[in-house]
Amino acid sequence: MDVITNFLAADIRTATPILLAALGLVYGERSGVVNIGAEGMMLTGALAGVAGSYYLGSAWYGALAGMLCGALISLIFAYLTITVKADQVVVGAAINILGLGITTSFARVMFGVNTAPPKIDSFTPVAVPVLSKIPVIGPVFFQQNALVYIALLLVPVAYFILFKTDIGLKVRAVGEHPKACDTVGIDVYKVRYGSVLVSGLLSGLAGSYVSLGLLSFFTENMIAGRGFIALAAVIFGKWNPLGALGAALLFGAGDALQFRLQASGTEIPFQFLLMVPYILTILALAGFVGKSQGPAASGVPYSKE
Repeated sequence: MDVITNFLAADIRTATPILLAALGLVYGERSGVVNIGAEGMMLTGALAGVAGSYYLGSAWYGALAGMLCGALISLIFAYLTITVKADQVVVGAAINILGLGITTSFARVMFGVNTAPPKIDSFTPVAVPVLSKIPVIGPVFFQQNALVYIALLLVPVAYFILFKTDIGLKVRAVGEHPKACDTVGIDVYKVRYGSVLVSGLLSGLAGSYVSLGLLSFFTENMIAGRGFIALAAVIFGKWNPLGALGAALLFGAGDALQFRLQASGTEIPFQFLLMVPYILTILALAGFVGKSQGPAASGVPYSKE
């Protein structure tokens, strides 16, 4: 039983950055903006999180710095794709390259190349009184760090905003029929800017979780494809926050499994074990992407005439 409990707890931890980024991407894609630059935003959030914690002495300041950096990068992305109307895929790819380049350079400037990881304040598990004592469920859900709780709470919040409020209705409508929205007075540009900004904030938070909640330091390219997996989680979850949660847990399970197999001393080469989450992502998309129907105006720049 302990093995199962530990595996499920690890699943929640490894799924959290994917879930945070996916929740933001749901808003962006529901408004018609495909943001494949989430990987770069997460990477900048990861470095900003470590830098914020290192210089300001608090993991919470680090998480805030990560969110601000993610938001800044997302505004650049939004300007190029919404205002300038550049191709969203091309700009997203450029954001990823930019994120890798600037984080590598700034990390070397701030922390050097061959030095030991800096001592920083990081997020540690916080046991919820009473609930953490429940067998199986307690250790899995109520002995995690604060960002895990925030991510799980954001799922119903995101669902409520998206499907039960006027704001969510505008976001979904803009992603389906931007021209019709424009004719009834909805500012398509404003809605899309806001949605991309939410995407950047949560991607930055997801990145800072990786550096402050999982590993407690920054390494080059440490996001390792989680931004792309989050994109897959959005599609697999059918552009719904609840579906994104299920998909994130599935992909997180692949990540947790490869860590467990490596720790068990299996004779399988670790290079093959590292492939587990990515193979799982490919299989999920190959099996479900053909059955998923995204917003009608997804990826299409809007021009007001």
